[in-house]
Amino acid sequence: MILLGACAGWSLITAAVHDGRPEGVLLAVLAVTAGHAVGRVSGALLPVAAPCAGAAAGLALAVALPGLSAGPRYTGPLGHTGGTAALLALATGAACCAAWATPVPQLRLVLRVLAAGIVLSGAVLGSAAGCLTSGAVLLWSLAMGAVARRGVCLLALAVAAVLVAGTAWALAANALPDGLTEVLEGRLTAHRVALWQDALRLADHDRGLGVGPGRFGEAGGSAPQLLSADGKPHSALLQVAAEQGLVGAFLCAAAFCWVLYALWRSPRSTPVALTAGAALTALAALATVGNALSFTTVTVGAGLLTGWATARPWPRADVEPRP
Repeated sequence: MILLGACAGWSLITAAVHDGRPEGVLLAVLAVTAGHAVGRVSGALLPVAAPCAGAAAGLALAVALPGLSAGPRYTGPLGHTGGTAALLALATGAACCAAWATPVPQLRLVLRVLAAGIVLSGAVLGSAAGCLTSGAVLLWSLAMGAVARRGVCLLALAVAAVLVAGTAWALAANALPDGLTEVLEGRLTAHRVALWQDALRLADHDRGLGVGPGRFGEAGGSAPQLLSADGKPHSALLQVAAEQGLVGAFLCAAAFCWVLYALWRSPRSTPVALTAGAALTALAALATVGNALSFTTVTVGAGLLTGWATARPWPRADVEPRP
């Protein structure tokens, strides 16, 4: 809560200095906080039913909401498929967490079938990123049943997130080899990379305070605008660095590290904690190279999954405490 409060407070400070608009950051912080609180309570009372319902809701939102689907309206280079991919990854993580939480083998099998269905729905929706990330979450979860200690696995997830963030930053700084740069630009589009370069240029211009929340579209502008452009660089890391300076980027990274630390200390079983960690790391990767955090449903879902994976199960009245 201190870190989230610091993120909100810093956005207000930078907005006051540069006449920015911190409403988006405040809404994201509020959504994560509310989702986490609901997840902690529902996860304590209903450790299986709550994430199961969340998985079904995430799948339904990814299918039903036109603003998140990968339909023809969003076939431009930037698109809006980041929200779909993020919802599918979080829904897969929630279904796998519910599967590991239940002691009933038949129900566990049903929940894993649900997770596999969510993975396949990514292909049906045309979201290659959603299919890939949710599939990775499912495979990771299945492999975590034989893991006794979670620290090394959480460290591996942190390293994966750092590699994605470092690659995006190096691509924006034109610090990668030419061959690798061409491959990544072919996958991400040159327009997206140009927006990242704009963001990095703004971050270098004022490393302390940035240009102010919500002002990237006004202060940038060297990249050619397309119909799908929304005034954002489509990278949460570079957007925060450009609009709130390196301090804002550090606070975001610290919040992610706190999530991994909370999962390490979680009273839930190791497979549950590591499954949630994989889903949240997938979300961090999608947010680094896309616009996943622009959707309130995604930020709420991230808070819910964190709450479910860190909730302390409510003690049953008919069970005697251990001596």
